[in-house]
Amino acid sequence: MTKITEIPIRTADGNQTDLSGYDGQVMLIVNTASKCGFTPQYAGLEELYRAHKDQGFAVLGFPCNQFGGQEPGDAEEIANFCSLTYDVSFPVFAKIDVNGDDAAPLFEYLKKEAPGLLGSKAIKWNFTKFLVDRSGKVVDRYAPTTAPKDIEGAIEKLL
Repeated sequence: MTKITEIPIRTADGNQTDLSGYDGQVMLIVNTASKCGFTPQYAGLEELYRAHKDQGFAVLGFPCNQFGGQEPGDAEEIANFCSLTYDVSFPVFAKIDVNGDDAAPLFEYLKKEAPGLLGSKAIKWNFTKFLVDRSGKVVDRYAPTTAPKDIEGAIEKLL
């Protein structure tokens, strides 16, 4: 069985890595976009991260341009936007696909472990969130409409 922290990912600067640095932490993994109606959730995600990072919690952002072309920028533009607009300090990785033939292995794993409504595997929009416990088990999947603050109780239980 694949361990989530061993799945290959790319950093914002394009380097191949994995999530082993987050082994033993509670993670909230989110597909993000800079020009989406849900983009203000960056602020709530940052609040969660700052409130709980010292307890072993991480927010991991994965920009995606598959929904309405709402993440058109390159890695530098995305990083600047996140930093300047929302003072994001949690890691934002390389832009990826979350659905289709080129879907990132991490999101294929997340969708398999936590299907959506009626067992749907596809991600429907930006800011779909996956909560992962300290052992690497995907605990829950949250819709884009779920505000980060509404997940805080579930995060605190896992910490």
